[in-house]
Amino acid sequence: MPMHETRDAGNGAQCAIRACLPGDAAALAELYRRSVGHFGPRAYSPAQVAAWAGGISAEKIAACCGDGRHVAVAVAPDDTLLGWGDLEQDGHVDFLYCAPEAEGRRVGSALYDTLETHARAAGMARLYVEASELARHLFERRGFLLLRRNELIVNGVAIHNFSMEKWLTATRGECAG
Repeated sequence: MPMHETRDAGNGAQCAIRACLPGDAAALAELYRRSVGHFGPRAYSPAQVAAWAGGISAEKIAACCGDGRHVAVAVAPDDTLLGWGDLEQDGHVDFLYCAPEAEGRRVGSALYDTLETHARAAGMARLYVEASELARHLFERRGFLLLRRNELIVNGVAIHNFSMEKWLTATRGECAG
């Protein structure tokens, strides 16, 4: 994946988007945990945040980075990790997380835009996601439609998210071409 630079019109912050590197897994897992711990309490209880944050490991991320999905990593000019997201081969956005220090810098938007650009170039007709209460708004702003609220049990704790989709073709169900 070539580097893609973005500039936030609001504060001039810059980040580059690059592919996941073999040594990134532990740092991406830590970024995930910090992101959930920082942003999660805005919409979820302490027990829900703890259960959600505990659902990741460096091994799981390393496996994701090696299973053929498109993984995009946002880095600051000093190479600090600011966020990451992925797109599975069937159009599923599984992860989209930003570091607390990236808040307000449009890193999530830059990552999402990179994933959608990849999806369009690959001829995908549809993107779909199970978005948290917090990410739901980002996906709605990007044209995703809410399908349903999901009630889940994660590490023994009840939590919810939202199934959402976005069709990249002119009409729902139409093949890309």
